[in-house]
Amino acid sequence: MHGIEVVVFDVLGTLVDEPSGLRSAIREAVPDASSEAVEGLLAVWQRHVELEQRRIAGGERAYASTDVIDAEAARRVADQAGVADPAAVARLGTAAHRLPAWDDSVAGLARLAQHVPVIGLSNASRTALLRLNAHAGLRWHQALSAEAVQAYKPAPAVYRLAVATSGCPAERVLMVAAHAWDLRGAQSAGMRTAYVERPVGDPPAASDVFDGRFDGLDSLVAALTTSS
Repeated sequence: MHGIEVVVFDVLGTLVDEPSGLRSAIREAVPDASSEAVEGLLAVWQRHVELEQRRIAGGERAYASTDVIDAEAARRVADQAGVADPAAVARLGTAAHRLPAWDDSVAGLARLAQHVPVIGLSNASRTALLRLNAHAGLRWHQALSAEAVQAYKPAPAVYRLAVATSGCPAERVLMVAAHAWDLRGAQSAGMRTAYVERPVGDPPAASDVFDGRFDGLDSLVAALTTSS
């Protein structure tokens, strides 16, 4: 993978285990819920977030940050689970601030950052990204929120933000994600792409052609540092 000057990472799902963190927050808010009930409530949360981001992308709703959408999702979950305590609902709404990093994320980022500038690029709001980075121990040279362009990936403006921040041509910027849809968006902006396998990701289709495919951050970092 020669010619890479800057590496951009997706965060949610790629470097942190979003579903696991949301499950933990739901269990905290609804301690008596069975595992099956927790999965059902998680699905309620995920459906709301996906629907609202699609509505924003389609122009059916004005931009709202993940702080707003997550708070809405938390209220939906609380209503379905019968949680009435306002403090519990408010804490649930900030669940995305407390997502756990995958086992290889922190060390992998630290190693890579010794060789090349590293940027985080997330749909998470500025505030959520700040809190999440601190909680998960993620260290960046710069972390960018899609909130800066009032859009959500895979909107082209989000990738253009990363390329502009990098200060180099798009073909020298590598986008790393566990979501094939995210990498397709980056490709449309002229970026190079690398897929990292995660249990919660969106695997590539047979038609996808990315610059690299890796089973984790260790192999990705090895490929980038040996070719740098």
